[in-house]
Amino acid sequence: MKFGIDRLITEPALRRPLAGKRIALLAHPASVTADLTHSLDALAALPDLNLTAAFGPQHGLRGDKQDNMMESPDFTDPAHGIPVFSLYGEVRRPTDAMMGTFDVLLVDLQDLGCRIYTFITTLRYVLEAAAAHGKAVWVLDRPNPAGRPVEGLTLRAGWESFVGAGAMPMRHGLTMGELGHWFIATLGVDVDYQVIPMSGWQPEAAPGHGWPLGERSWVNPSPNAPNLSMARAYAGTVMLEGTTLSEGRGTTRPLEVFGAPDLDAAALLRDMHALAPEWLQGCRLRECWFEPTFHKHAGTQCHGVQIHVDDGAYVHERFQPWRLQALAFKAVLRQRADYPLWRDFAYEYEYDRLAIDLINGSPLLREWVEDASSTPADLEAIAAPDEAAWREARGAFLLY
Repeated sequence: MKFGIDRLITEPALRRPLAGKRIALLAHPASVTADLTHSLDALAALPDLNLTAAFGPQHGLRGDKQDNMMESPDFTDPAHGIPVFSLYGEVRRPTDAMMGTFDVLLVDLQDLGCRIYTFITTLRYVLEAAAAHGKAVWVLDRPNPAGRPVEGLTLRAGWESFVGAGAMPMRHGLTMGELGHWFIATLGVDVDYQVIPMSGWQPEAAPGHGWPLGERSWVNPSPNAPNLSMARAYAGTVMLEGTTLSEGRGTTRPLEVFGAPDLDAAALLRDMHALAPEWLQGCRLRECWFEPTFHKHAGTQCHGVQIHVDDGAYVHERFQPWRLQALAFKAVLRQRADYPLWRDFAYEYEYDRLAIDLINGSPLLREWVEDASSTPADLEAIAAPDEAAWREARGAFLLY
């Protein structure tokens, strides 16, 4: 199969509309070609393209920042002598001056298929800016490594943020190219938009179920996205960022494990299986211990759980990471009602709303967890209709 970047490079006919235009690239560390050349270098090597600027999202163009709310500066690329503008520095949206440096913006960002992943918010922002300035945007499409399954509550009106770009569920099942079409239709923006689609992508095919295992190397799109297992679990484990539980930052398995020094993981797993065993299908859960070297509970041994989605027990269409993690929260408070579960801190520059609510796009998940009388069926009753509505709505935007 071929990603969009590889098709643009190997098929000159696709590049002909770019002749005589000033080209900019929005990319990050995972923006590489099949032979692992960074997309900026590969495009700069083409004599028929006039590359005049580049943009980097959260964590930078080449990759320079470990955690959230750590900003990247603007700089001049030393190899190509072009300005590199940060969209996670002094600004989140491109300025008028930035927009004046190009005619066509190529977007080559590897996504993880989760609403909270900020690269899709950056895509929305550049589409809105391009519409305002009469610029074109081309998405060089890449796989959604989490595949096509849909899961989670739809973001409610008024809960938009940098980790909530629009009214979609946590696990949206679209590629970046498809998301661009959805943003344009939903926002009603008038922009010259094109997708260079992948060829040969089969999102339902085993064993990758979205990621072409054995064909393409995995390159971290962000520092704590080290492998396909993390990408599969992320739609659930990302919620840990809004809690006092460690999500494994500071370990070699970030966002695949969770725990805390005062957690009884064995009891937690028993309670989870008793409450909703149907939410734990398609994976293996293993009691474990880990000691983060930085971030939450650094230097302290945590008792926790690892989510395994990389062996024969993994069933793609049955694995429900969002429900699994919600169930873990429910079990924590069932064991100890006064457990200080929610982390009250500034999250993606939001200071007045709880991080767990921003992550979920409403307070509904947190309220379900906190209500001692609520059952898994109660959460299913509000999540399932959201998921069904999204599956129907997204159908018009599927390219594969």
